Order: sequence, then C-alpha cells, then structure tokens
Amino acid sequence: MERAAVFDVDGTLVDTNHLHVVTWWEAFRQAGHTVPMHAVHRAVGLGSDDLVAHLLGDARDKDRDAELSAAHKALYGQYFDRLPALEDAGRLLRRLDHDGWTVVLATSASGPELSALRRAISAEDAIAATASADDVKEGKPAPEPVEHALELAGVPADRAVFVGDTVWDMRAGSRAGVRCVGVLCGGIPRADLEEAGAEAVYDNPAHLLATLEQSPLGQG
Repeated sequence: MERAAVFDVDGTLVDTNHLHVVTWWEAFRQAGHTVPMHAVHRAVGLGSDDLVAHLLGDARDKDRDAELSAAHKALYGQYFDRLPALEDAGRLLRRLDHDGWTVVLATSASGPELSALRRAISAEDAIAATASADDVKEGKPAPEPVEHALELAGVPADRAVFVGDTVWDMRAGSRAGVRCVGVLCGGIPRADLEEAGAEAVYDNPAHLLATLEQSPLGQG
C-alpha cells in the first residue's frame, strides 16, 4: 500500500528561516514598523498574509499588506541563487523514495521562490509532487496544505508522515490527521514542537537520515 512522506521546505530542507527573518524585518522597517526579530522568527512558516496579520494585528492598515509582502519578496529574492540546502536533505528524500515512500513537498513558497528551493535541495528525481501556496486557500496552521499533499500522493492520512520545523507545521499536520516529525534546524525549541504535535524530533535532515530505521519514517 502506498505511503507518503510530506515535507515542509523552508527551515526543514533548506536553511532559509533566518534569511526570512532578516528580510521580513527589513520590509517592516522600510514601512515604518518596529517588529522584533524574535517575533518574526516565531512567525516564519506562516504564509505572507497570515504572517503580516499575526505580527501587526487587526489595527494595521490592511491596504499596505501587499506592499509589505512585495518588499519581502524582493529582498529575499536576492538570495535565490545561493539558498543553502541543509545537510543530507537531498539524500534523505532520495532514500525515502528508494524505500517506497511517495515524497511530496508542502510549502507556502511558490513561483520563482519554490523553484530556487527545489534547485537547492537537488533531489528532483525523488519528489513526486508539490503542494504550494498557489494550490490552497488557507496556509498552515490550517490542515489544507497537508491535506492537498495527501491528495496529490493518493494516500490516506494514516499512511503519511509530515516533517516540518515550526509549530505551524506541527499544527497543520496534526489537524490533517498525520503523524508529525519535527526538526530543530529551523530554530524552534523541541518542547514547542512536541506541544504542537510532534511525536519525534530530530536535529536536522542528516540526523533523521542517520536514525531513519528507528523513526516514524522507518516504521511505515
């Protein structure tokens, strides 16, 4: 029977979370907002619209949301040609594909950004499908991105594992009814990931690959 390994991308497979923190911070600064970097970090993983709403609140000038998102996109786009994959990210995906898992990405990235991330991972032969921001109405922590990934894989929730680095990932996966695995390489503490639904937590893709047989991805 088919089984699906669903992966978040930013902070999980590619080391981009702190690039997002700096570029969002600068986008807010340019628009006259003072937002602490630690607050931006905790919001990374939300889609752009949700991140702005989460950090600025309902009292903000919502007419400027698109301007903020565009500024972040332009600033972050400067790094597209040198986004660094996390150690063994590609090897992990290829190993899972070899072991019979259907590998699907579930990410809030889309367009040129998603293309740059996929180039960084360098495992196109192992990725069966991608559920991007363009494919869903609600991003994480809503379950829709994970549910769409399962639809693409043709696999029920009880035959899937979702790997991510933020509480938004863990909440989305839990709400979709899949087993959740957390990684610490996005900078979110282990306790927060576990509280949000992670049944196992690893340092990074290399750690998960090295202990794969004992992980939820080795017990399928």
